Amino acid sequence: MTAKIIKRLSKHKAITIFSVVVIIVIGYFGVKALKGSGVSITYALASVEKGTVISSVSGSGQVSASDQIEIKSKASGDALYVGTKAGQSVKSGTVLVQLDSKNAQKSVRDAQTNLDSAKLSLQKLQQPPDSLSLLQAQDALVQANQSKQNALDDLAKTYEDGFNTVSNAFLDLPTIMTGLDNILHSYTLSQTQMNLDYYANGALRYDSAATQYRNDAEDKYQKAKKEYDQNFTDYKSTTRFSSTEAIESLVTETYNTTKDLAEAVKSTNNLIQFYKDKLTEHSIIPSPMADTHLTNLNTYTSKTNSSLSSLLSIKTSITDDKQAITNADATIAERTASLAKLQAGTDPLDIQSQQLSIKQKENALLDAKQTLTDYSIRAPIDGTIAELDVKKGDSVSSGTTVAIIISKQSIAEIPLNEVDVSKVKIGQKATLTFDAIEGLNISGQVAEIDTIGTVSQGVVNYNVKITFDTEDTRVKPGMSVSAAIITDIRQDVLVVSNSAIKSSGDTSYVEIPLEKVSDTQLASAGGINLSETPKRQIVVTGLSDDSFTEITSGLNEGDQIIIKTIANGAKTSSTKTQNIFQTTGANRGTGGGMIFRP
Repeated sequence: MTAKIIKRLSKHKAITIFSVVVIIVIGYFGVKALKGSGVSITYALASVEKGTVISSVSGSGQVSASDQIEIKSKASGDALYVGTKAGQSVKSGTVLVQLDSKNAQKSVRDAQTNLDSAKLSLQKLQQPPDSLSLLQAQDALVQANQSKQNALDDLAKTYEDGFNTVSNAFLDLPTIMTGLDNILHSYTLSQTQMNLDYYANGALRYDSAATQYRNDAEDKYQKAKKEYDQNFTDYKSTTRFSSTEAIESLVTETYNTTKDLAEAVKSTNNLIQFYKDKLTEHSIIPSPMADTHLTNLNTYTSKTNSSLSSLLSIKTSITDDKQAITNADATIAERTASLAKLQAGTDPLDIQSQQLSIKQKENALLDAKQTLTDYSIRAPIDGTIAELDVKKGDSVSSGTTVAIIISKQSIAEIPLNEVDVSKVKIGQKATLTFDAIEGLNISGQVAEIDTIGTVSQGVVNYNVKITFDTEDTRVKPGMSVSAAIITDIRQDVLVVSNSAIKSSGDTSYVEIPLEKVSDTQLASAGGINLSETPKRQIVVTGLSDDSFTEITSGLNEGDQIIIKTIANGAKTSSTKTQNIFQTTGANRGTGGGMIFRP
């Protein structure tokens, strides 16, 4: 350390020499002046001790509640109960206002019922099938099979009836075909022309449409004749033991043949009736054979219609019976699957789905209960009701502020400038004093520091919040408070009075006597005389406060140092060397420190 000091002095040799010369000159002329003035010099001494140096930052502010909460209603309704008043202390959870909650209670009951119902459904799903259900499912399957068998029997009978109906139709169809052929193609009306031409030519003299009637009758006959010949051939080759497909085809073929034959009969009837009408219109007596032919044709029409009706009924029955079999197959498949499912137990997916349904209803119940709790407006914290804006009977809307509560926990809000706040950290201890309560000191702790400063009149301040370690009922929100925040502390270190520290350039030093001074002399208030001029002892200083400075090097515990020079008979003439820790702006606003000697 000494080498460093010497090196630093050598580096600033000119300044050092100049300073030494100035000090010697001042000292020479000062001592001379004092001697000349008859003033004697004594020295106040003290021993170097171990102690504690505390650095702190001071500031003033106001007391406020640590929490201030606007209590707002989350529900709407009439206030049925108001259980507090402004200024009253309440505990967290205390009901402040109770709103009418009939609808919310009903919602909770409904949600509970839905949940219970869902749980019962799940229990039913998880139970094995009972014997009655199995028996019913088995019976249902048997019935479905029986229905199919009935449909098969009905279809077989229908095919049998179909063949019989075709046979009955062919009892009349040959007669009709022969009779119709005779009416159209015989020469009973004229020896030179067929009846067909006779009727047509007879009417053609009066109406050219006779040709159309004639051709239509002939065409329908030829078509019917062709189908009849094929149908009759097929009929002869088919028996009631033929395949169902052959019988069904024969029924359809016979139906179509009969229908075309009926059309041929009708066209022939139209021709003869046209002939008769035209001759009658011209007062000519038609051939009497025309009436005979018309009578026969009417008989044919009646028979063909009867056959068509029977054949159509058979066709419909076949279709219905086939559809009944198809339906029976579908029913059997469905009931077979149902029985298998019943025997296998509930599908896991159904159980999972029901479990999800229960979860949804549980959530719905929780929501309903939560909504119900909103109708009881409670204190969120322990504290005091600062304002109460609701009275019994008032209609309260959701979002309305019903009360303001402040906590009993007080805090000190201290604004600090940018220099001081840079030394403050959360968790640092502080001492709080109050202008309104003399002698009250409360310890606290820095809880919060503004991250963004507030500029006012060109000065940036940051609010520091300090929580109280203990509460005093005399302390009220809004009171003025002073805080000393401990920013640093050195314990069990060598400390000396600030007045003992002197400086020369960048070097600090103290003066020490060259002779040993007794403890009694140390305690002398007026100082003591020294036979020799004290010498300088260069020291390295550490933390300091308003009264004391930490010595990190240059002194030992018990060393005697001069803390003040006293000019007896005159005012104190001690050298007013400025404390190096008070020369910079770093301590602006810094509060006083204190020393605790062990």
